[in-house]
Order: sequence, then C-alpha cells, then structure tokens
Amino acid sequence: MQLDLTFGERPDPPESAPRVLSVSEVTRAVRAALEKGIGEVWVRGEISNHRRQASGHQYFTLKDEGSQLACVLFAGAARSLRGLRLTDGMQVQVFGELTVYEARGQYQLVVQLAQEEGLGALRARFEALKARLAAEGLFDADRKRPLPRFPARIGVVTSPTGAAIRDFLKVLHRRAPGVEVLIHPVRVQGRGAAAEIAAAIADLSAAPENGLPAVDVVVVTRGGGSLEDLWEFNEEAVARAIAASRVPVVSAVGHEIDFTLADFAADLRAPTPSAAAELIVPDAAEVLRGVRERVARMLRECAGAIRFRRSRLAAHERSALFREPARTVRERRQQLDALDAAMRRSVESSLKSHRDSLRRAAVAVAAQSPVPRLASLRDRLSRVRADLAESTGRRLTRQRERLGGAAALLQTLSPLATLARGYSITFDSRGVVVRSIRGLEPGEAILTRLSDGEVESVVAKSN
Repeated sequence: MQLDLTFGERPDPPESAPRVLSVSEVTRAVRAALEKGIGEVWVRGEISNHRRQASGHQYFTLKDEGSQLACVLFAGAARSLRGLRLTDGMQVQVFGELTVYEARGQYQLVVQLAQEEGLGALRARFEALKARLAAEGLFDADRKRPLPRFPARIGVVTSPTGAAIRDFLKVLHRRAPGVEVLIHPVRVQGRGAAAEIAAAIADLSAAPENGLPAVDVVVVTRGGGSLEDLWEFNEEAVARAIAASRVPVVSAVGHEIDFTLADFAADLRAPTPSAAAELIVPDAAEVLRGVRERVARMLRECAGAIRFRRSRLAAHERSALFREPARTVRERRQQLDALDAAMRRSVESSLKSHRDSLRRAAVAVAAQSPVPRLASLRDRLSRVRADLAESTGRRLTRQRERLGGAAALLQTLSPLATLARGYSITFDSRGVVVRSIRGLEPGEAILTRLSDGEVESVVAKSN
C-alpha cells in the first residue's frame, strides 16, 4: 500500500526560504493520507486497557505480539453489537475507519462493528446448516402445528437455575395459576449441552409411554448471550428433535434479536422466555372476564326468552280457544261443513260446464265427420270406373277394327302373298334381290325364296 504524504507544493530551491508547516497542518495531512490510503479495514487482535465512559463511548487498545492500535467505539455503534460486551483479553475482529485524533496527534481506529474471533466461522457454519435443513423441509410453514388453546401441563427444557425459567414461571403463574409445569433440567451452554437438550425434548415427546406425565406443549428456553453462548441451540440434533416431537414445541432462546436453528424448527418462536409464557397460555383474568360476560349475556337472553314465552302463554289463556274450547270446535266444524258444501257446488258446477263443452265439441266433430264424404266419393269412383271401362272397351274395339283392316291391306301388299300365287324372289351372293340377269356370273351362288321355303343354286349360264 502506497501512501501519498506530499504536503502542499514542493519546496523552493535551496537558495529560497523553506516552507514551514504547523503541527495542525501536518496532522491533518497525515489524517487525510490515512483515510484516503487505508480507510475502512477489518483488524483482529486482543483487547486491553478497555474503558467505558459514562457517555457510553468505549476506548481500548487492540494488540498482537508485535504492535498495538488505539480504538474508540462510540455509543451509537455500540448499540448495534447485539449484546456483545467487550472485555480485556477478548480476541476480537473489529471493522472501522483508520484516522487520526488530531488533539493528540495519535492515529486510531473508529470501530463500527465488532465480533469475537472465530465468530465468522460460526456464522458460516450456522448459515450452511440452516440452508441444508431448510432444503429438507425441516422449517416449512406447513409443518407448523397450532398450540393448544388451554394447555393443562407444559414441559420446559432449560436450566433450572437460570433467569429464563424464573421469568417464564413468573409470567405463567400470573396469567394461568392452575397450569402445571414439568421442568426437564439440562445444561444450556457448553460442550454436550445440545445432546442433553435433544434427549429432553424426545423424553417429553414420548410421554406418557416412558413414565413421564404427558404434556400439551414443550418450551425450549434460555437467556440471551453471544452466538457462541447460544450455539448449542444451533446444533442439528436439537433442530431434528424439535421437528420430530409429537407435541408442539415453542422456542424461546436468547433475546428478541437472537435467532437459532431451534427457532426455525419450532412450531412457534417467542422472542423471550416471558413472551413464551404470554403466547402459550391465555390471561386467566381475561378468560374469566370473557366467561362472565358470556354468562351475563346468556342470562339476559334466557330472561328475555322466558318473558316472551310467558306473554304468549298469557295471550293463549285469554283467548276464546282456551276459555271455551267446545264452542270453538263447533264453530270450526260448521265452518268446515260450509267449506265442504261450497267445494261440492264448485266441483259440480265445474263438471257440468265441462260436460256441456264436451257435448258441443262432439256435435262439431260429428258435423265434420269424413264418413258421408267417403260414401259419396266411393259412389263417384264407381261411376268413374264404369265410364272408364265402357270408354276403354269402345276404344279397344275401334283399334281392333283398324288393326284388322291394316293387316288385311298389309297381307294384300305383302310379297309373301305374291309368292303364294307362284312367284319367287332370287338373291345374289351378296343378299341383293336379282332383278336382271345382268350382273350374274357363271358359278355364282344364288338363293331363291318360294312361298314354302328357299332353294340354293349355282349359275351355270346366263343369256
């Protein structure tokens, strides 16, 4: 890294007077060079000489084997450290801007972020495990189960001596004094604590088959702390035990800003142990007030219904039906007889009207009957057939007579008749009638037709 430490213009040649800078000018130039050349950086080291002022600002030295660096953490930045408390001897990684405190001419690091050494690796491990379990569906919303409205017994997995269980029980007993609490003691920090937490969740889930009293919901809780303090609740075994539980699980680990894998796997995440108690059980005072309001409303509705029924009963008692039932029955019978007579008259009138209509329709149908017309048409058809037969006979007779005359005339003109009188017809070999001897050659075959047959011959000579 190259720093530009040029202060203003270059000095004049030796023969001229040199430019003399003030201490403030030199300090400001060094500050500008540091902020421009280095600026914001991550630095690791050990904290020493830590001081916390009444203003909330913190001053400390960050050192390693060969050097040290002055650091300042202002109160505004300290509030964003998520509960991390800096102490002497702590190995940390800090991020900030390298600058110069001009009043002392001392360069320092204005810290903006701080985390314990190794926290980056833990955070990466946390994100990797979270992504893998989420891909398996361990955190899916459709796996979340609703909590029972009025749990009778709650199982709590936590340290029996921690502040978390005291806060939880204080709020729980204030809101629902009658709810039983079954505490399954475990370690909540340190190596091996995750296995104890997972086993405790499995034990409460398996009740009462394993001899433990059955619980309606399981609460996994502890107080706040750093990522390393809460790490046991980020172990895979704890997340899988919560997901496999047969009863709903509430996670209340750390403070509101702390999130663990137990929170993602649980059916409900509470920001604090006290909030978990408020979410699990309803306020007994509010429930009692609601019950009283419902009882009062039921009493009012019942009283109103009773008044209404009494008024109706009184009205019935004053009615004629209640006072003189026999007379009322007789009147109803008379009304029934009158209705029956009226109905009969109406039915008879309606039947008579329909009979008259039917009779008129029958007369109209009879007037339009096709029987007489069919008889007339049959007579006409008989006359037409007789006329047709007579006309046809006369025509056939005339045609026969014409045919006989034509046949006689044809017989007269027929060559067969001529042949019968002794004449004959001769045809040459081509079938042409021989009308002259010219054209006949000796040896040519000819055919002569007589009235009773044909004669074939050969021309011997023609002259």
